[in-house]
Amino acid sequence: MFAIIMAGGSGTRFWPASRQHLPKQFLNITSDKSMLEETVNRILPVIQEDNIYTVVGNLHAKLTNKILGETKSHVIVEPVGRNTAPCIGLAALYARRRDENAPMFVLPADHFIANQSEFIETLKSASEVSKQGAIVTLGITPTRPETGYGYIEINSECDGLSPLSPSEEIKLRQVAALQNCFRVERFVEKPDAETALKYMTGGRHLWNSGIFIFTAKTILEEIEKCLPLLYAGLQEIDKSIGKGDEQNTIDKVYKGIESISIDYGVMEKTSAPIYVFKSDFGWSDVGSWQALYELRENEYDADKNLLLGDVRAIDSKNNLVYSNTKRLIALLGVEGLVITDTDDALLIADIKRSQDVKKFSEK
Repeated sequence: MFAIIMAGGSGTRFWPASRQHLPKQFLNITSDKSMLEETVNRILPVIQEDNIYTVVGNLHAKLTNKILGETKSHVIVEPVGRNTAPCIGLAALYARRRDENAPMFVLPADHFIANQSEFIETLKSASEVSKQGAIVTLGITPTRPETGYGYIEINSECDGLSPLSPSEEIKLRQVAALQNCFRVERFVEKPDAETALKYMTGGRHLWNSGIFIFTAKTILEEIEKCLPLLYAGLQEIDKSIGKGDEQNTIDKVYKGIESISIDYGVMEKTSAPIYVFKSDFGWSDVGSWQALYELRENEYDADKNLLLGDVRAIDSKNNLVYSNTKRLIALLGVEGLVITDTDDALLIADIKRSQDVKKFSEK
C-alpha cells in the first residue's frame, strides 16, 4: 500500500501564524509536532516509510526534507500549486511504477484524527474495496450544520459493490466496518445554513473529508477519461522519471496544466462507481482558530481559556492565545478572543469570526 500526503496548502485561515513561508501543515498547533509529522506518524501502522510520498510546493521543499529527513519517505516537488488533481496524478505516476494495483491512500497534511485505531481500521476496509478497481472516499458523520465543508450524498442503501462479483462482495462484506460502506450519489458544494441543517438531520449526507483510496491504475485511468489534457502532461512527466531530468520536465509541464481539484475534475464527472465509508473517528480539518480551540478542550484552564504560550489571565474566559514568541501575554477582563502573537504580526479577534482572518492574507 502507498500513501500520498498533500502538503501544498497555504493555510490562510490560520493567519498570522500560518504565512507563505510557514503554512499551517508545518505548524505545531494540534500537538508538539507539526501537522505534517502527525499525518506521517498516523499511517505508519499500515504503510511502510518507503511507500509514503509527500507532495509539496517548491517554496517548502527544504523544510519538508528537513522535517522528514530521518525517514525513508519520498518528497515530490511541485513548482507551483495546481490544486489536488495534478498533485494526485503526479504522485500516482511514482506509485504505478512500483505496483499499479496496490491501494493508494490520499491524505491532506493538515487534518486531525482523534481515534487513530478506528481510522486505521477504516483505511484497511476501504483498501479492500479499492483493490477491485473502485474509487473510495471517507465521509464524516455531521455533528453540526457546518457551512464550511463540502458534503457527500449517499444512497439510503448500498446497491452492491459494482464492479464486484457477488462472491467478491460477500467476501468483502465480512471485512469489519464494511457495513458502513455506501454508494455515493453525488458530491455537494458548501451549503447555506438552512440546507446544512437539513443535511445533518436527514441522515443521507456526510462531510467530505478529502481523503481518498484507490489504486494508481484506477485514478490514472479516470484522469485520462475526465481530464485528458492533464493526463497528456502526466504522460510527458512519466517518460522522464528516472532519467535525470524529471524535475525539469515537471517544471515545464506544470506551467501549462489546469489548476483543478480531484473532486471537480474526476469525482463529479466520472461514470465509475464511487463508494464512501461512513466514518466517526474524530476527524477535523482544523479549519480555523475556533476549530482549534474546540479541538483542544481538554487543555482548557478553569475559565475555559486555551493558553498556548507564555500567558497570564485574570478574570478572562473562553479565549484562545497562541504564541510562538518569548513575549509574556497578559489578559485582563476579556472574553471570547483569539490572540495570535508572532514575530512580525499580532492578531486580536472575536473567536467566532476566526474564519474571516483569511481576509488579511488576501489583502
